[in-house]
Amino acid sequence: MPTAGVPPLQLTGERTLPDVPAENYWYRRHLAVYEWIGARVIGRRVIDMACGEGYGSEVLSRSAASVLGVDANPEAHEHARLRYERQNLSFERGMVETHGEPGAFDVVVFLQTIEHVQDPVAVLEHFRSLLTPGGVAYVSTPNVLTLAPAGAQRSDNPWHIKEYRAAEFEELCRAVFDGVELLGVFHARKLRVHELALACGWDAVHARLRITKPFYDRFTPAIGSRDFALRPAGLDGALDFLAVCR
Repeated sequence: MPTAGVPPLQLTGERTLPDVPAENYWYRRHLAVYEWIGARVIGRRVIDMACGEGYGSEVLSRSAASVLGVDANPEAHEHARLRYERQNLSFERGMVETHGEPGAFDVVVFLQTIEHVQDPVAVLEHFRSLLTPGGVAYVSTPNVLTLAPAGAQRSDNPWHIKEYRAAEFEELCRAVFDGVELLGVFHARKLRVHELALACGWDAVHARLRITKPFYDRFTPAIGSRDFALRPAGLDGALDFLAVCR
């Protein structure tokens, strides 16, 4: 469980944070993937690369035998170390390109970060070296087709070096791993209803009724991780991709 009294990290746009009502959509979107992976790492040794604030590592530690969260940022590392205490959970400061012992982990987790790195092939090769035989790497990234404005080649996120389409991302992962299964993250439940409402003109309605701020002040904090779903079909319309690499 999170330790009380640890000050939150500053919201910069580089990483997603919990406990920020305006950021809740993005936090829950990421949390849904961590929870999906968490159900598949029971009893396994996990390294969570670029773990940021640490909430995802804590989720994984609820089922894994052990979890090591790694982040290069000193503030994020110190925050995670202080906030998340569990006997099978530890944090180390290090670079994703080099940190970890070969063959020491059953699972590598690397979410929403490969779009930030200069040499993604080298990073994936390093991850492969960390895995035991039969190990799995879970790697996610946003879908440029739904992240970028219509007609734009990429989003305006200054932290992103390369943003991927489904085929590009799968090709990248297959350059290193023999087996790659690609899943998409999609809206579900209340977010799917909201998506359909937008398609029917909800933006114009709430603006005309002058309820935009009151509505979203309530709606956004109420979003949960179950309002997202992972599935393998329709990947061009996915919010994010998750590659399961073996």
